[in-house]
Amino acid sequence: MFQTAFTLTLTQFARTLSLPERLQRSPLRNLTLEALRQRNTALDALFYDVKVITPEEAFYISGSLAAEGSIMIVPPSGGAAITLCETLEEFALRGGGDAQALAVAGIGGSALGAAAFARNVADAIGAPVAIVVSGYGLADFVTEAFGGHFFFGHMKGLRPVFQMLDDFAGRPKFGVADKNDDETASRTSLDTRTVRALLADPRFSFRLLAGHSKGNLVISAALHDLCKQDEARAATLAKILKIVTIGARIAMPPIFSDVVDVIGEWDWFGEMNSRPFIPADQRIPHAWHHTNTDLAGHLPVTAVLKEILATASISEETQAAPALHVVAEREASNASTTETAVPRPSERPARKPATIKKVKEAFSERTLPDIPPRQADRSGEMQPPKPH
Repeated sequence: MFQTAFTLTLTQFARTLSLPERLQRSPLRNLTLEALRQRNTALDALFYDVKVITPEEAFYISGSLAAEGSIMIVPPSGGAAITLCETLEEFALRGGGDAQALAVAGIGGSALGAAAFARNVADAIGAPVAIVVSGYGLADFVTEAFGGHFFFGHMKGLRPVFQMLDDFAGRPKFGVADKNDDETASRTSLDTRTVRALLADPRFSFRLLAGHSKGNLVISAALHDLCKQDEARAATLAKILKIVTIGARIAMPPIFSDVVDVIGEWDWFGEMNSRPFIPADQRIPHAWHHTNTDLAGHLPVTAVLKEILATASISEETQAAPALHVVAEREASNASTTETAVPRPSERPARKPATIKKVKEAFSERTLPDIPPRQADRSGEMQPPKPH
């Protein structure tokens, strides 16, 4: 717990140092939201495993804690440092193509919580993970006033409506936000647009989509938008993507069938924001909504993902085995038709019954005559099937 408190304190201290620079842009907006952003960072320190973030990384991302739409490349623990990207092109230039998974966190939406969740996913797959920061702006403030934190699963259409408030207040442009956005930009959250753009870009080949809490809602909205705008790309992704939702069961497009919904046994908050018609695939015993391994009742993201991916690999191998067996049997049957067939035991000629005299002679004390060994003739045997 000491490491968690130290990481949080360092992040908030570094965040305070960068406040004068941030006040140069939209001072009224930043002053209004700063206290709420600091509160959300503290929430994420409780709900996410922030101790996996090094002090250097926490200091590095402190200035972009609420940068909605920004993208981070998070490698596994002990590897390279976190890379923060402001745009999609920067993400591609700084090694985004190496990311094997795309993740979206929830709760407070801070970059610290997002980085911690992505680090847990990266440790599970052993490869870099891309994660989109949800941020906290005026749209989140208004949505929260309507109970957004407790009913985010049932108010998915409310937050995008207030995106125009952030645009009017002059928020920084991250992710895919630019003046060339289409007419639907103001009706879609910036983090959702960024996730959709990452999935639609053929330069990136994600194999895993992982979300926690409100992040599952962002993933669902992005996939639904992608299905409407680019059906061919959505069909291609549906064949290779595995989606794992943690902490909230949100409906995905029907074309994406490889979805695993994970929730804690004691997670009443996640159940309250989940779709009741979607059954849970895994219920983690004695687990609540948070993933902080320093606290009791946590949901171990790394261990759960490792188990899910290992089970998926075993099932794929099991499904592939019968196909090879069928091919081997087919080749064996073809070989038996071309070579001389070996008579089956039921087809062999019947033996003549032995007489009592012959039996006595066989078991007598006389030495049996030497019978030369018979040379096996393999000319008529079936050759073994060729390897597949």
